Amino acid sequence: MQEGGRSVKNPVILKSYPDGIAVWLDDQMEFGSLLRAVAEKFRESSRFFGDMKAVICFEGRKLDAREESLLADAIGANSRIKILCVAGKDEAQREAFRQMRREYEELIRQRKGTEKFYRGTLQGGQILETDGSIVILGDVEPGCSVISTKDIIVLGKLMGSAYAGGNGCGAHFIAALEMAPQKLKIGDFNYKTKEKGRGKCRRIVGDSRIAFVRNGEIQMQAITKELPAELFS
Repeated sequence: MQEGGRSVKNPVILKSYPDGIAVWLDDQMEFGSLLRAVAEKFRESSRFFGDMKAVICFEGRKLDAREESLLADAIGANSRIKILCVAGKDEAQREAFRQMRREYEELIRQRKGTEKFYRGTLQGGQILETDGSIVILGDVEPGCSVISTKDIIVLGKLMGSAYAGGNGCGAHFIAALEMAPQKLKIGDFNYKTKEKGRGKCRRIVGDSRIAFVRNGEIQMQAITKELPAELFS
């Protein structure tokens, strides 16, 4: 492959983990060419990965949110991989892959697979409103909002606002792999975070959270197998 008068060998290298795929990207190639190379690589590897559910990690090159989203779209369009979320590089990357996969599977299992899916990051003040539960395969940036008549699951960072139970019912929840919201509302109950200026967090953290209503107020706890049974009745 030629790029800017020079030969670029293997601009995209894939490394598969049990619960994720690390995608190494050439840091010199023009992004449009790199995007095509990623599409070609995953198209060629489609049979190998099959119907895999995976956390994707991009390495070797700094990417902004738009570039990450375009790359994730290219992977999805050229393979049968279901991307759970895009994670940042971390020294405990393999364990984080496994943790995200466990948490995702547990939530979806208990919700009986009735959700709608939105792939991408909400940014620039976007508002996503849906009838029924929603799973967001990306981040919700500050100033953006998600509104659902039922439950909200963010497989990424929740840094904007989320309103679950938009039909006025408090028997719903909001969950995120990284919880740093500006505002939360479930049914008629409001939750305001005490900390200011949050949002500059690492993508992979070991403390994913779920928010739900109990005793007339919104409470938060870590996502575990012992989630409140009333949320899934």
